[in-house]
Amino acid sequence: MSQRSRITTKSIDWITLTVFFSLLIIGWLMLYASVYDSKVPYAYLDFNSTIGKQTVWVGMALVSFVLVYAIDWQFWNTFAFPIYGAAIFLLILVLIIGTEIKGARSWFSFGGVSFQPSEIAKFATALAVSGFLSSYKSDIRTRNSLLISFSLIALPMVFILLQSDAGSALIFLSFFILFYRRGLTPLMYILGFSIAAIFIGSLVFEPQVIVLVVTLVGLGTLVYNIAESWRSAFIFFFIAAVSILLYVRDLYWMGMSVVIIAIIVYTFLMFQERQFRTLTLVLPAVLLSSILAFGSALAFENMLEPHQQDRINVWLRPEKSDPRGARYNIIQSKLAIGSGGVQGKGFLKGDMTKLNYVPEQTTDFIFSTVGEEQGFIGSFGVIFLFTLLIVRIVIIAERAKNLFIQNYAYCIAGILFTHYFINIGMALGIMPVIGIPLPFLSKGGSALLGFTIMIAVLLRMDMARFRS
Repeated sequence: MSQRSRITTKSIDWITLTVFFSLLIIGWLMLYASVYDSKVPYAYLDFNSTIGKQTVWVGMALVSFVLVYAIDWQFWNTFAFPIYGAAIFLLILVLIIGTEIKGARSWFSFGGVSFQPSEIAKFATALAVSGFLSSYKSDIRTRNSLLISFSLIALPMVFILLQSDAGSALIFLSFFILFYRRGLTPLMYILGFSIAAIFIGSLVFEPQVIVLVVTLVGLGTLVYNIAESWRSAFIFFFIAAVSILLYVRDLYWMGMSVVIIAIIVYTFLMFQERQFRTLTLVLPAVLLSSILAFGSALAFENMLEPHQQDRINVWLRPEKSDPRGARYNIIQSKLAIGSGGVQGKGFLKGDMTKLNYVPEQTTDFIFSTVGEEQGFIGSFGVIFLFTLLIVRIVIIAERAKNLFIQNYAYCIAGILFTHYFINIGMALGIMPVIGIPLPFLSKGGSALLGFTIMIAVLLRMDMARFRS
């Protein structure tokens, strides 16, 4: 068998390709179910209808897949930055001449067709970041490389935020998965998760509670570094118990005073033992975390728009949101998913789906259709397919012989994971509703084309492993 024939027959990752087509078919079927009308069973032949338009987009996605797959993978490495520049230009242009849809100026509209450049920007940014980090001069652990890498993802984020599309901007944080793989210090991730935890905690609980917890953690660190293990544990738990008891008895400031006095004492002791490094880490961290806790609450109340506050309240403080207003979508989505039971009601037999009980069911809440009609088994099947797809992409990354290909694969894995985790979380009420589509399932041609191109390019890149 010739070398050319060997590459042609063995190059495709058939598992990844099969999962991709499976999700594409499931997406079309679920969208058809969500808009199904027994009086118009062949609505997919009407290209002015929702399912008809999606049928056209699916056809265009398949054609795009074939065309993109035919392009040699090195093309994307060579032209990564020109493609990135073109995507940035489109993001700027849409701010000037774009069409506003649902409060976001994120679309180009012409001839009844809308196109969202932010979807292409995700692909373009993946190419640019991959190209930069595969350069022999770049090292994510150095300051210059880190700043350039951050800038590559921050630039499209800024322009997308200016479009009032925070959901799409959030997706660009998925590139930190690649940064971790390339060696970015875990301290950056610990810091990021800590800030997020403090922000969320200060909204779920009172800021004073978060400050008390933070100061106790700081005290525990100081005590651990100055005393013997058994003694440090006893001292810490005694002070913590006293301060918590005082807080429970509505003597918050007295409890805080106990903790602060203890921190001052142990700061003096550590100063005497010249443990300056620990002090310079712990004390500023406690102070900044306390400021952040109160600042988060103030920013929430005074800086966010009412609809933004509603989205966060629905997620973190549902008791403060209107069940017939901001929380209505989540309630209906969870009811639809729960009504499906184990086996589901059957294809085209979802009562809540038919009667349009779930708003935005073709986009943000398409997973509720899966849950109602296919039940737990079908829902688990969709989650399994997405998980399998991401696992296969990681396998492609790790077996790649070229650093650009490995970087790109991790970018795509991060983008897909963030999309499906947040979207399904939205439908289940465990994530905020921020308008992120479910790849291959949600209605929308721009996203479908974007994800299809990402997968086609990845599969083409995977061919390189057969070349000597």
